[in-house]
Amino acid sequence: MPDTEWLDADQQRIWRALLGGTTVLIDRLDRDLRAGHGLSMPEYEILVRLSESPDRSIRMAELAASVAHSRSRITHTIARLERGGLVQRGQATDDRRGVIAELTDEGFALLEQAAHTHVRGVQDYLVRIVDPDDFRAVGRVMEAVRETLDGRPF
Repeated sequence: MPDTEWLDADQQRIWRALLGGTTVLIDRLDRDLRAGHGLSMPEYEILVRLSESPDRSIRMAELAASVAHSRSRITHTIARLERGGLVQRGQATDDRRGVIAELTDEGFALLEQAAHTHVRGVQDYLVRIVDPDDFRAVGRVMEAVRETLDGRPF
C-alpha cells in the first residue's frame, strides 16, 4: 500500500473550494461569452492570444502550448473559428511545414466586443467580491503552480 499524505480537514476544504469556485467562475464567464458573442471561453482565449501576437498570427504548435490545449483540440477549435471567418490558417513563411493561425479583421472586431463582456465578468464574479490582498494571493499561488508544473511563467 502506498504511503499517502492525506489532506487534513482544512486542506480538503480549501481544495474543494478551489475546485468549486473555479468551475462556477469559468462556467459563468463561458455562459456570458456564448450568450453575448457566440464564443466559448477556449475560443475567446485563442482570439486573445492571436491578438497579442505580432501580425495577429502564431504557429499552431505555439498556440496550443500557450493555451494548454492538445494540438488536436486546438485544430478543431481553430477550424470552428475559421468557418466563422474569425481566423484563417496558412503556411508559415519561414518554414513551409509549419501552419500558422491568423486573426482576421472580423475576428478582431468580435474580440473587441467580447473583451468588454469578459472583463466585466472577471470584475463582477471575482475581483469585486474578494479582498484585494486575497486576490493577489490567488495570483501568487496560481503562478507558483503553473511555473512548477508547466515550467514556464505566465
